Amino acid sequence: MTNLQKFWKAVLTLKSSAELIVDGDVTSESDFNNIKWVTGVNNDQAILSNTNPHSEITWTKVKEEMDKL
Repeated sequence: MTNLQKFWKAVLTLKSSAELIVDGDVTSESDFNNIKWVTGVNNDQAILSNTNPHSEITWTKVKEEMDKL
């Protein structure tokens, strides 16, 4: 399993309905902080935010889940 696959599995384990856009691999908190989060839809276009709207998804929790895989 690749690191990116582990990342997605970890995020979806923490919140199965989370929607986000990742550019490249997520291997550090810095990478995690550059994720674009989908916060809604307007005229069939995703509304993106740099701010994570899911308190249950943190880098620490994602990393813990990734390490289990």
